[in-house]
Amino acid sequence: MCRGLTALSTCLERAKLLKTRLGILLHKPELGHEAESFSTSEQGTKLRKTTGHSYTMELRSGESSGSVREREKERGKGRRRPQRNSSEEALEWKKSFDHLLKSKNGVATFHAFLKTEFSEENLEFWLACEEFKKSRSKTKLSSKAHRIFKEFVQNEAPKEVNIDHETREITRKNLTAATTTCFDAAQAKTRTLMEKDSYPRFLKSTSYQGLTEQVISHSTSKRLHT
Repeated sequence: MCRGLTALSTCLERAKLLKTRLGILLHKPELGHEAESFSTSEQGTKLRKTTGHSYTMELRSGESSGSVREREKERGKGRRRPQRNSSEEALEWKKSFDHLLKSKNGVATFHAFLKTEFSEENLEFWLACEEFKKSRSKTKLSSKAHRIFKEFVQNEAPKEVNIDHETREITRKNLTAATTTCFDAAQAKTRTLMEKDSYPRFLKSTSYQGLTEQVISHSTSKRLHT
């Protein structure tokens, strides 16, 4: 009789223990879900605090913070100002020589044209002078000036520009006390030469005419389809 009661008591204790363990296991997923929700919410809060955008970055379900940044970048692309292509820009170049020289694409296209006429040294000298004027180091100014003079101005220079003897001598004397204006006279001469001689031929060239025809054709096509 005693042995039967002892066995029954042991069984009851084991049943209680099993019930307790089952309860713990059943509650674990809920706790994990709460922890995950809290973590996601906390991440969203951190992103909202650290971002400099005027809009709020929210984490979607199962989305990482890196994915959020990529999503926001894609949104930002739609707000960027569209840029004109070089063909559309080419119409501006015929307005004046200044319009051409202010355009990076224009200078590159004009340089390619001058190469076909074996006169690219004039533009290269003009560009070198423009860069020289930006010099801030007085110690390097003299060496830069002599290098430009030897490459473009002196007699028999590798890329000798077409300037008169008087302008060449004025430029030579300016090198004794080099300043950012020592090439102004020579640069002005080459600019005038390009504007009056090379520039008009460039506007009539097949390369430039091809660019402008593309723009006109594209504009005509758009009007017909609207």
